[in-house]
Amino acid sequence: MWQIFIGSLLLSLIHASIPNHWIPLIAIGKTEKWTVNETLGATAITGFAHTLSTVIIGIIVGFVGIKLADSYNVIMTYIAPAILIAIGLVYIIVNFISKHHHHHHHHEHGLPKSRSNTKSKVAILSSLSLAMFLTPCIEIEAYYFQAGLIGWNGIFIVSAVYTLTTVMLMLVLVYIGIKGTQRINSHFLEHHERLITGGVLVVLGVLAFFVKF
Repeated sequence: MWQIFIGSLLLSLIHASIPNHWIPLIAIGKTEKWTVNETLGATAITGFAHTLSTVIIGIIVGFVGIKLADSYNVIMTYIAPAILIAIGLVYIIVNFISKHHHHHHHHEHGLPKSRSNTKSKVAILSSLSLAMFLTPCIEIEAYYFQAGLIGWNGIFIVSAVYTLTTVMLMLVLVYIGIKGTQRINSHFLEHHERLITGGVLVVLGVLAFFVKF
């Protein structure tokens, strides 16, 4: 269980730290002249919308892992870790291939261009939340399969840790950004997300070979 918890926490922290998850909210809040509380409220709403679709898909993936674990012990021991390592390597390779053309896909193309004279706060939140909902975090889905191999407890741990960590970190980063005291190297995070995520997945896959659940 501890391995699932730590793995979920690491992936969630990396995922939520990507600038495209929270900088747009700061920009929209500033443009619309929202208060700090209003901007944080919008962050919580859109953050939960984003995690909701990810968790729904993750539960389905985890359920497949549960069914396979019931029949094939070899999947738990070899195939699941191999999947994590393979996906991690793909992320690392893609990072280097597209390092000069990297554009994080999460809700970047679905952001509303805020105009206070034409769009209400509800319309802005609705459109942004929909964009976030329709772009689930694919990286964490692979880990749901690994978690599903130890049952519903594993799926619950991933879902809870991912949801709480993502939303809380988004709130913290938005608050820091609003206050103008941000010191995070957002350029590095934005352009090396796949490299960091891939490295974490490879490490988790290797650990899974040697650590019994």
